[in-house]
Amino acid sequence: MGVYTTMASPVGELLLAGERRGGGVELTAVSMAGSKSLLVEGDWIADPEAFAEVVAQLTAYFAGERDSFDLRFGSRGTDFQRRVWQALDEIPYGTTATYGEIAKRIGAARTAVRAVGSAIGANPLLIVRPCHRVIGADGSLTGYAGGVERKQRLLELERAA
Repeated sequence: MGVYTTMASPVGELLLAGERRGGGVELTAVSMAGSKSLLVEGDWIADPEAFAEVVAQLTAYFAGERDSFDLRFGSRGTDFQRRVWQALDEIPYGTTATYGEIAKRIGAARTAVRAVGSAIGANPLLIVRPCHRVIGADGSLTGYAGGVERKQRLLELERAA
């Protein structure tokens, strides 16, 4: 059964969704208001307490006191998507990578850049899986489910912009 909560953040309200597993919550989505956002399903239960650790880690991140996350994630997605998402997890805080670099890291052909972009766009865990750290080959801020302005704000927070 799905559980959810919301939290205020410097980039707007965040919707946190997950599933109860083994006495805790397995985070399955972090989305932003106004983005191609996750919608709360009719049978989900609002459970702010289940997300106390997620909220604490996100709050510390936004305060500049945390540069990585130690959370349990759900692993939905294709094999290709999961490989791309693993590469996102490996981009260090305060740095960026290009779509082409991500393709190379996962052993995909340079021509797979669009497929990499699609997999990044399907990332359900905004912020905690740092897709905001991926930029265009020319250094431009391209594509972000939360909007390019929020991507810029997150990179400024990390001082990568």
